[in-house]
Amino acid sequence: MNQLPLQHRAQVLGCLVEGNSIRATVRMTGVAKNTVVKLLADVGEACLAYQDEALRNLPCKRLQCDEIWSFCYAKEKNVPEAKKGQFGYGDVWTWTALCADTKLVPCWMLGTRDADAAKVFIKDLAGRLTHHVQLTTDGHKPYLEAVENAFGGEIDYAMLVKLYGAKAPPRTRSANTALIKFVRAKAHKITGQPDAKSVSTSYVERQNLTMRMSMRRFTRLTNGFSKKVENLAFAVALHFMYYNFGRIHATLRVTPAMEAGLSDHVWSLEEIAALTDTHGSN
Repeated sequence: MNQLPLQHRAQVLGCLVEGNSIRATVRMTGVAKNTVVKLLADVGEACLAYQDEALRNLPCKRLQCDEIWSFCYAKEKNVPEAKKGQFGYGDVWTWTALCADTKLVPCWMLGTRDADAAKVFIKDLAGRLTHHVQLTTDGHKPYLEAVENAFGGEIDYAMLVKLYGAKAPPRTRSANTALIKFVRAKAHKITGQPDAKSVSTSYVERQNLTMRMSMRRFTRLTNGFSKKVENLAFAVALHFMYYNFGRIHATLRVTPAMEAGLSDHVWSLEEIAALTDTHGSN
């Protein structure tokens, strides 16, 4: 990968972080497909290692968590019998946390959507914080035990449970499922004294849209989905490296990392590409 000039590597990464597929990136840059995939793996691994070190002792005070669905290899219903139940084949959930004040994503995790995954994710989140925080999640029940195990009573925690009404008719002929009408959201205090005005998952849910727009692999109807879960993990790591350190947030006018005091400048794509020199695989 060192044979590809840094400027060309940055050009490839620029295509990937703006939501282009591997094949589209090949057409736009002229770089071979295998080289693009290898670059994604190398830089993604380096981004994962760098952020694991950098996203520590964070000053976050208001956090929101959510899970976003994607799939790998094949849709769950199309996974071969021999591979059913193996992680990386079918449904893959990405757990994300977001700081409501700095818009920083302090951690994320690819996994299943069960209690064990929730415990690992929330424990990782708790280990990155320095302050007593307020946390809001949706009504996913595995969060309850996970938050209690990781934080005990040292947290202001609330769940925002969304209530839905009867199914409405599909809007288009192509829709294969009926739409469920949203009625309202109800806040439930779980632990501590959460500020009612800050009980929200709006920011982290908006981050879900950013992920779907910025990573072709997360598009709902796509043939650009990941065939290997490792490549999905690398793509997510690259996305959050660019989101946290390299892209100016519209409302902050700086990057989330700058707002959180983790960086003093906007990272260029060349800087991100060069991470392989210091944080790449051995």
